[in-house]
Amino acid sequence: MSIWEVILAFVVVVLMLVALLANVLVLMCFLYSADIRKQVPGLFILNLTFCNLLMTVLNMPLTLAGIIYKSQPGGDQICHTVGFLETFLTTNSMLSMAALSIDRWIAVVFPLSYHSKMRYRDAALILSYTWLHSASFPIVAASLSWVGFHHLYASCTLYNKKPEDRTQFVIFTGVFHTLSFLLSLIVLCFTYLKVLKVARFHCKRIDVITMQTLVLLVDIHPSVRERCLEEQKRRRQRATKKISTFIGTFILCFAPYVITRLVELSSVAHINSHWGIISKCLAYSKAVSDPFVYSLLRHQYKKTWKDIINKILKRSSINSSVTLPPMEMLCIENLLTGKA
Repeated sequence: MSIWEVILAFVVVVLMLVALLANVLVLMCFLYSADIRKQVPGLFILNLTFCNLLMTVLNMPLTLAGIIYKSQPGGDQICHTVGFLETFLTTNSMLSMAALSIDRWIAVVFPLSYHSKMRYRDAALILSYTWLHSASFPIVAASLSWVGFHHLYASCTLYNKKPEDRTQFVIFTGVFHTLSFLLSLIVLCFTYLKVLKVARFHCKRIDVITMQTLVLLVDIHPSVRERCLEEQKRRRQRATKKISTFIGTFILCFAPYVITRLVELSSVAHINSHWGIISKCLAYSKAVSDPFVYSLLRHQYKKTWKDIINKILKRSSINSSVTLPPMEMLCIENLLTGKA
């Protein structure tokens, strides 16, 4: 193995470990907190988490084996199954992010009618569509034998070995990326930019009230005034940063891989195998970033996983404490209750 292959293998191992830990923690928060389970977006986050976990457990290890051995890991049946799942899970995760953005758009732009427009039944219908949409492409690819081990990405993925099917495969790949990556990106941009517009409108209203209050309070201490102005500035930047993170991580993780696939099929330029694996690792890194972007850094999830950790540590400290003999325990109880 060259130094590049060692580095790429190490990166895949790190991505596997972090993605597994982070997504399992999101799943634990969902199971632990009844409040999170009651929320409609929790269904989309749960679906996204399962996609990320399956990608981490099934696809990443085979890519790691492909990098190390430079050949197809396992038999054709295993590779075809994993390639089918890779296409399905990637599309499903993209559409789940689009569904989350639609949920936020309805919640922010139509707050009074949110509970009537986005119920559990509506979320279940949206998830049903994402599953049908995600399954349609790998089913077509598997039926036409367009799934296999691709050396450029060291992965079992969409791959055409028949030169006579090249034109059909190019059209299929273009339609697939248009209705998965591009469609999800358009939905993300439309919904989150609408959310940003509403957030900025409310920030302006709050800023006007804040400035009027500061003008009226002539005797206010300068440090308090500075803190108010700083908070006003942070409030304006908060929504922009969040929405930039949602859209930015989506583009950063998926765009290089999608563009590489399209350039590869167009035969415009030769693609280095190291870049092919790097673009695949970037796509895998979405399974690492999603738990933090959509869940673990939010207040409710943060409080929940802190409670879980504290509960585990408390139990550990209780289990590791020294058990006193019965007579000494009785003496301590007498002292605490004030008995002689």
